[in-house]
Amino acid sequence: MHDSAGSVFLADCPARLAIDIITNKWAVVVLFALSRRSRRHGELVDLVGGVFRKVLTRTLRRLQSYGLVERRAYAEAPPQVEYSLTDLGQTLTEPIAALTDWAKTYGAAVADFQETAQQDTTSDT
Repeated sequence: MHDSAGSVFLADCPARLAIDIITNKWAVVVLFALSRRSRRHGELVDLVGGVFRKVLTRTLRRLQSYGLVERRAYAEAPPQVEYSLTDLGQTLTEPIAALTDWAKTYGAAVADFQETAQQDTTSDT
């Protein structure tokens, strides 16, 4: 008997691609930041907060390689580059909104659990 739920773990399953994309620490945050409009690199650094420029560049390139983000360079002095979601990237706005809603609803419960677990661990030593 074949367990269809287990098939998401197979190497050729499309769900693994989705999981690979969203498990990158900055990918979902960057996609969300681009969900409303195009942004320049510096804007993304400020908006995302806590991300190094080099890491952001690597994340943007990775998302470009998936066809989710478009990089548009303008021939100006100084050169201007903007990043935006592609049509394919736009399809992730709804799932990201669902994750965001989950975090708003249950984030405090997760943080409380972690704090309790940490206190239990330190009291055992």
